[in-house]
Amino acid sequence: MRILGIETSCDETGVALYDTETGLRAHALYSQVALHAQYGGVVPELASRDHVRKLLPLARQVLAEAGLSVDDLDGVAYTAGPGLVGALLVGAATGRALAWALGKPAIGVHHMEGHLLAPLLEADPPQPPFVALLVSGGHSQLVDVRAIGDYALLGETLDDAAGEAFDKTAKMMGLPYPGGPHLAKLAASGRDGAFRFSRPMTDRPGLDFSFSGLKTQVLLAWQQSDQGDQTRADVARAFEEAVIDTLVIKCERALQQTGRRTLVIAGGVGANLRLREQLAALSRRSGVRVCFPRPIFCTDNGAMIALAGAIRLQAGQHEDTAVRVMPRWDMAGLVPVREAGRERAGAKNE
Repeated sequence: MRILGIETSCDETGVALYDTETGLRAHALYSQVALHAQYGGVVPELASRDHVRKLLPLARQVLAEAGLSVDDLDGVAYTAGPGLVGALLVGAATGRALAWALGKPAIGVHHMEGHLLAPLLEADPPQPPFVALLVSGGHSQLVDVRAIGDYALLGETLDDAAGEAFDKTAKMMGLPYPGGPHLAKLAASGRDGAFRFSRPMTDRPGLDFSFSGLKTQVLLAWQQSDQGDQTRADVARAFEEAVIDTLVIKCERALQQTGRRTLVIAGGVGANLRLREQLAALSRRSGVRVCFPRPIFCTDNGAMIALAGAIRLQAGQHEDTAVRVMPRWDMAGLVPVREAGRERAGAKNE
């Protein structure tokens, strides 16, 4: 099957073409960072309008790079949620209309399931069961993946997500938007031990996260410092170490609790170099396998949506002609892929 994937959940327009026989054929991504930078954050209405402008040109680009036309498609996948409602509607309406015009099936994909499955785009992909850490600007979750579509939430953030904490801390110290990547880069020049912050909720049982208190610690330390360039780097390093150490401790606990031997990391924070280094160290000392997608597939992208959609379309799952999006969508409500296949078989026998 050749599936066109569309991602428009927030401030990045992603399109990709995935072939279930040959793999990823082409992908393209447009970031709206420059558009929203002057406002210090994403403006939903501007995001929606920019998706309208960029989506079809990107789809044409991807098809041209793959050497295909729309008539060669076997289905369309689009992000149906969670995300900004206006942005989601742009992708859903485009994907649903294209599928209807071609007489092909379409599927709405859960954005976080797309992230969770992104490592399957790599060579030697992990196979369930495994533990997944979904860590981004909007989510910090540990999930027990028993099968594709069969997910059990092990722990999640009680307040700020890890990526959100990175962005807010960076903004607090006057770093440019988006702050998270700038803070991580600055942390590389920080001095070891100049500051130390707590590792939240690691002194008690459980797999939930909390980063709001850590953010307050950083604010107080920053306000009481000389706020010079070296101090900024020192604070950035101590903050990054606290967040990453917390994530690694919780991952190790989740692996021990479930008995899984594979850990999958997905989401924008998955591109963080220190996180990758610390989890590689966890792999060496414990013998568990740790799997990351390429950094380009850590952030929002069309390839992960095309892949997730292809898996579900192959199982016989698809949408009707209505355009539906779910800005809030619990991943626990997804239908396991094997059940989608059984439902299709049952419908044929009726």
